[in-house]
Amino acid sequence: MKSLKSLLVILFIGCLSSSSMAQDWANLGRYAKANSELVAPSAGENRVVFMGNSITEKWEKYDSSFFSSNPYINRGISGQVSSQMLLRFRPDVIELNPKVVVISAGTNDIAENKGPISIEAIAGNIFSMVELAQANGIKVVMTSVLPATSFSWRKEIKPADKIIVLNKLIKEYAQKNKIVYVDYYKPMVNEQKGLKKEYGRDTVHPGVEGYKVMEKLVKKAIKKALKRS
Repeated sequence: MKSLKSLLVILFIGCLSSSSMAQDWANLGRYAKANSELVAPSAGENRVVFMGNSITEKWEKYDSSFFSSNPYINRGISGQVSSQMLLRFRPDVIELNPKVVVISAGTNDIAENKGPISIEAIAGNIFSMVELAQANGIKVVMTSVLPATSFSWRKEIKPADKIIVLNKLIKEYAQKNKIVYVDYYKPMVNEQKGLKKEYGRDTVHPGVEGYKVMEKLVKKAIKKALKRS
Protein backbone atom coordinates (compact mmCIF):
# COMPACT_ATOMS: atom_id res chain seq x y z
CA MET A 1 0.00 0.00 0.00
CA LYS A 2 2.85 2.37 0.86
CA SER A 3 4.51 1.82 -2.50
CA LEU A 4 1.20 2.44 -4.25
CA LYS A 5 0.79 5.74 -2.41
CA SER A 6 4.33 6.73 -3.37
CA LEU A 7 3.61 5.94 -7.02
CA LEU A 8 0.42 8.01 -6.91
CA VAL A 9 2.33 10.95 -5.43
CA ILE A 10 4.95 10.72 -8.18
CA LEU A 11 2.28 10.54 -10.86
CA PHE A 12 0.45 13.50 -9.30
CA ILE A 13 3.62 15.63 -9.27
CA GLY A 14 4.33 14.63 -12.86
CA CYS A 15 0.83 15.65 -13.90
CA LEU A 16 1.24 19.02 -12.19
CA SER A 17 4.52 19.59 -14.01
CA SER A 18 3.02 18.61 -17.38
CA SER A 19 -0.03 20.78 -16.68
CA SER A 20 2.18 23.75 -15.86
CA MET A 21 4.07 23.35 -19.14
CA ALA A 22 0.85 22.91 -21.08
CA GLN A 23 -0.55 26.14 -19.63
CA ASP A 24 2.18 28.11 -21.38
CA TRP A 25 2.51 26.02 -24.52
CA ALA A 26 3.22 29.11 -26.60
CA ASN A 27 5.79 30.41 -24.06
CA LEU A 28 3.88 33.62 -23.41
CA GLY A 29 6.05 34.10 -20.35
CA ARG A 30 9.26 34.40 -22.36
CA TYR A 31 8.83 38.11 -23.06
CA ALA A 32 6.12 38.99 -20.52
CA LYS A 33 8.44 41.05 -18.30
CA ALA A 34 10.17 42.76 -21.23
CA ASN A 35 6.79 43.62 -22.75
CA SER A 36 5.50 45.08 -19.49
CA GLU A 37 8.60 47.27 -19.17
CA LEU A 38 8.55 48.50 -22.76
CA VAL A 39 7.48 52.12 -23.04
CA ALA A 40 5.02 53.26 -25.68
CA PRO A 41 6.55 54.30 -29.01
CA SER A 42 7.71 57.91 -29.04
CA ALA A 43 6.29 60.38 -31.52
CA GLY A 44 7.63 59.58 -34.95
CA GLU A 45 9.17 56.26 -33.87
CA ASN A 46 8.99 53.61 -36.56
CA ARG A 47 8.95 50.65 -34.20
CA VAL A 48 9.44 47.25 -35.82
CA VAL A 49 8.89 43.87 -34.17
CA PHE A 50 10.62 40.76 -35.48
CA MET A 51 8.50 37.66 -34.87
CA GLY A 52 10.20 34.33 -35.41
CA ASN A 53 12.10 31.32 -34.13
CA SER A 54 15.78 30.74 -33.24
CA ILE A 55 16.94 32.38 -36.46
CA THR A 56 15.31 35.57 -35.20
CA GLU A 57 16.11 35.13 -31.50
CA LYS A 58 19.85 34.54 -32.06
CA TRP A 59 20.11 37.51 -34.39
CA GLU A 60 20.88 39.81 -31.45
CA LYS A 61 23.64 37.49 -30.27
CA TYR A 62 25.44 37.54 -33.60
CA ASP A 63 24.81 41.19 -34.43
CA SER A 64 23.41 43.08 -31.44
CA SER A 65 24.01 46.46 -33.07
CA PHE A 66 21.36 45.72 -35.67
CA PHE A 67 18.74 45.97 -32.93
CA SER A 68 20.40 48.48 -30.61
CA SER A 69 20.97 51.03 -33.39
CA ASN A 70 17.47 50.70 -34.87
CA PRO A 71 13.96 50.87 -33.36
CA TYR A 72 13.72 47.09 -33.67
CA ILE A 73 12.34 44.66 -31.08
CA ASN A 74 13.29 40.98 -31.18
CA ARG A 75 10.52 38.54 -30.28
CA GLY A 76 12.00 35.31 -31.60
CA ILE A 77 11.84 32.09 -29.58
CA SER A 78 14.06 29.13 -30.40
CA GLY A 79 12.32 25.98 -31.50
CA GLN A 80 8.90 27.53 -32.00
CA VAL A 81 6.45 26.52 -34.69
CA SER A 82 4.00 28.85 -36.42
CA SER A 83 1.09 27.75 -34.21
CA GLN A 84 2.93 28.95 -31.12
CA MET A 85 3.81 32.25 -32.77
CA LEU A 86 0.19 32.76 -33.73
CA LEU A 87 -0.90 32.26 -30.11
CA ARG A 88 1.55 34.83 -28.79
CA PHE A 89 1.10 37.29 -31.62
CA ARG A 90 -1.12 39.62 -29.57
CA PRO A 91 1.13 40.12 -26.51
CA ASP A 92 4.41 39.95 -28.41
CA VAL A 93 3.44 42.05 -31.43
CA ILE A 94 0.07 43.80 -31.42
CA GLU A 95 0.26 45.15 -27.87
CA LEU A 96 3.73 46.59 -28.51
CA ASN A 97 2.22 49.03 -31.05
CA PRO A 98 4.76 48.65 -33.84
CA LYS A 99 4.49 50.31 -37.21
CA VAL A 100 5.79 47.14 -38.89
CA VAL A 101 6.09 43.45 -38.05
CA VAL A 102 8.58 41.14 -39.78
CA ILE A 103 7.20 37.59 -39.78
CA SER A 104 9.60 34.66 -40.22
CA ALA A 105 8.24 31.18 -39.59
CA GLY A 106 8.16 27.65 -40.95
CA THR A 107 11.52 26.00 -40.27
CA ASN A 108 10.46 24.24 -37.07
CA ASP A 109 7.09 23.28 -38.53
CA ILE A 110 8.88 21.45 -41.32
CA ALA A 111 11.11 19.85 -38.68
CA GLU A 112 7.88 18.67 -36.98
CA ASN A 113 8.95 20.08 -33.62
CA LYS A 114 5.37 19.83 -32.39
CA GLY A 115 4.30 16.98 -34.64
CA PRO A 116 3.41 16.55 -38.31
CA ILE A 117 1.76 19.47 -40.07
CA SER A 118 0.97 20.09 -43.72
CA ILE A 119 2.70 22.80 -45.72
CA GLU A 120 -0.71 24.38 -46.33
CA ALA A 121 -1.40 24.53 -42.58
CA ILE A 122 1.97 26.17 -41.91
CA ALA A 123 1.22 28.77 -44.56
CA GLY A 124 -2.24 29.27 -43.07
CA ASN A 125 -0.77 30.10 -39.65
CA ILE A 126 1.56 32.63 -41.24
CA PHE A 127 -1.31 34.19 -43.20
CA SER A 128 -3.36 34.43 -39.99
CA MET A 129 -0.56 36.42 -38.34
CA VAL A 130 -0.52 38.75 -41.33
CA GLU A 131 -4.27 39.27 -41.09
CA LEU A 132 -4.09 39.94 -37.34
CA ALA A 133 -1.43 42.57 -37.95
CA GLN A 134 -3.41 44.25 -40.71
CA ALA A 135 -6.58 44.28 -38.60
CA ASN A 136 -4.62 46.27 -36.02
CA GLY A 137 -3.10 48.75 -38.44
CA ILE A 138 0.35 47.15 -38.48
CA LYS A 139 2.23 46.96 -41.76
CA VAL A 140 3.74 43.57 -42.62
CA VAL A 141 6.96 42.23 -44.05
CA MET A 142 6.79 38.53 -44.92
CA THR A 143 10.02 36.59 -45.31
CA SER A 144 11.00 33.37 -46.98
CA VAL A 145 12.24 30.39 -45.00
CA LEU A 146 16.00 30.00 -45.19
CA PRO A 147 17.36 27.04 -47.20
CA ALA A 148 18.24 23.83 -45.35
CA THR A 149 19.12 20.30 -46.41
CA SER A 150 18.98 18.75 -42.94
CA PHE A 151 18.11 19.34 -39.29
CA SER A 152 20.64 18.21 -36.69
CA TRP A 153 17.82 17.49 -34.23
CA ARG A 154 15.59 15.67 -36.76
CA LYS A 155 17.98 13.88 -39.07
CA GLU A 156 15.27 11.70 -40.62
CA ILE A 157 13.53 14.71 -42.17
CA LYS A 158 14.54 16.00 -45.60
CA PRO A 159 13.44 19.65 -45.64
CA ALA A 160 14.87 21.12 -48.84
CA ASP A 161 11.93 20.60 -51.20
CA LYS A 162 9.32 21.34 -48.51
CA ILE A 163 10.95 24.70 -47.90
CA ILE A 164 10.72 25.50 -51.61
CA VAL A 165 6.99 24.69 -51.63
CA LEU A 166 6.31 26.76 -48.49
CA ASN A 167 8.24 29.72 -49.86
CA LYS A 168 6.21 29.57 -53.04
CA LEU A 169 2.97 29.80 -51.04
CA ILE A 170 4.29 32.68 -48.92
CA LYS A 171 5.46 34.63 -51.96
CA GLU A 172 2.20 34.07 -53.87
CA TYR A 173 0.16 35.26 -50.87
CA ALA A 174 2.34 38.34 -50.49
CA GLN A 175 2.02 39.23 -54.17
CA LYS A 176 -1.73 38.63 -54.24
CA ASN A 177 -2.30 40.78 -51.15
CA LYS A 178 0.30 43.45 -51.95
CA ILE A 179 2.46 42.69 -48.92
CA VAL A 180 6.19 43.35 -48.85
CA TYR A 181 8.11 40.09 -49.25
CA VAL A 182 11.78 39.42 -48.49
CA ASP A 183 13.51 36.60 -50.33
CA TYR A 184 16.30 35.44 -48.02
CA TYR A 185 16.35 32.10 -49.82
CA LYS A 186 17.73 33.02 -53.25
CA PRO A 187 20.97 34.78 -52.20
CA MET A 188 21.72 32.24 -49.46
CA VAL A 189 21.04 28.91 -51.15
CA ASN A 190 23.73 26.60 -52.54
CA GLU A 191 23.54 24.11 -55.41
CA GLN A 192 22.26 21.38 -53.09
CA LYS A 193 19.28 23.52 -51.96
CA GLY A 194 20.99 24.12 -48.63
CA LEU A 195 22.41 27.09 -46.77
CA LYS A 196 25.69 28.37 -48.21
CA LYS A 197 28.54 27.43 -45.91
CA GLU A 198 29.89 30.96 -45.75
CA TYR A 199 26.54 32.21 -44.45
CA GLY A 200 25.70 29.51 -41.91
CA ARG A 201 27.02 28.29 -38.57
CA ASP A 202 25.30 24.97 -39.32
CA THR A 203 22.85 23.68 -41.95
CA VAL A 204 19.98 25.83 -40.63
CA HIS A 205 21.14 28.89 -38.70
CA PRO A 206 22.94 31.93 -40.12
CA GLY A 207 26.26 33.13 -38.80
CA VAL A 208 27.42 36.73 -38.78
CA GLU A 209 27.85 36.89 -42.57
CA GLY A 210 24.45 35.34 -43.12
CA TYR A 211 22.79 37.90 -40.89
CA LYS A 212 24.55 40.70 -42.76
CA VAL A 213 22.90 39.49 -45.98
CA MET A 214 19.52 39.34 -44.25
CA GLU A 215 19.90 42.77 -42.67
CA LYS A 216 20.46 44.54 -45.96
CA LEU A 217 17.40 42.89 -47.48
CA VAL A 218 15.05 43.35 -44.53
CA LYS A 219 15.96 47.00 -43.91
CA LYS A 220 15.07 47.78 -47.52
CA ALA A 221 11.79 45.88 -47.08
CA ILE A 222 10.94 47.74 -43.86
CA LYS A 223 11.44 51.10 -45.57
CA LYS A 224 9.19 49.96 -48.39
CA ALA A 225 6.49 48.82 -45.95
CA LEU A 226 6.59 52.11 -44.03
CA LYS A 227 5.93 54.06 -47.22
CA ARG A 228 2.74 52.14 -47.93
CA SER A 229 -0.53 53.76 -46.93
